[in-house]
Amino acid sequence: MEKDKKVTALYCRLSKDDGSNSESLSIRTQKAMLMEYATRNGFGNCQYYVDDGYSGTNSDRPAFQELLDDIRDGKVATVITKDQSRLGRNHIETGTYMEIFFPEHGVRYIAINDGYDSNEQSQMDIAPFRNIINEMYAKDTSRKIKSALRTRKKSGKYISSNAPFGYQKDPADHNHLV
Repeated sequence: MEKDKKVTALYCRLSKDDGSNSESLSIRTQKAMLMEYATRNGFGNCQYYVDDGYSGTNSDRPAFQELLDDIRDGKVATVITKDQSRLGRNHIETGTYMEIFFPEHGVRYIAINDGYDSNEQSQMDIAPFRNIINEMYAKDTSRKIKSALRTRKKSGKYISSNAPFGYQKDPADHNHLV
């Protein structure tokens, strides 16, 4: 496949869906940011790959797997994300994609907000540390959410998003059933 016909992959990911049936606001914002960057920097033939509601702690995400397949098939020239954490939050997996998989397939990787471009060797030094921090952030957030839920349960608060059949959430206190 000719280089100018190859795709510029604009990858978006959001770990928690906002509950709407349509695309989340964060995904729309990521799409706009990525397209603006691609246009401003002369990247053409852009294609979105979007995982809305998928954790970055593993790579088992439908659009990400499609992206990897397209890379293996030689269809992708460049992958652009908002930042490295959108690519993934598992530092070993993310580092493997950035340092081994993408280069082996001749794919350039850009993380806009992190100022990372695989064509710039000076950027390579800090990238592994960012990946470790991104993973630590995901683990810390998970721990905090579990702790908050445990505290709410112990104090007798109802924590489910929906009331069971025959009950409704108290309009004055959504953690109480009536």
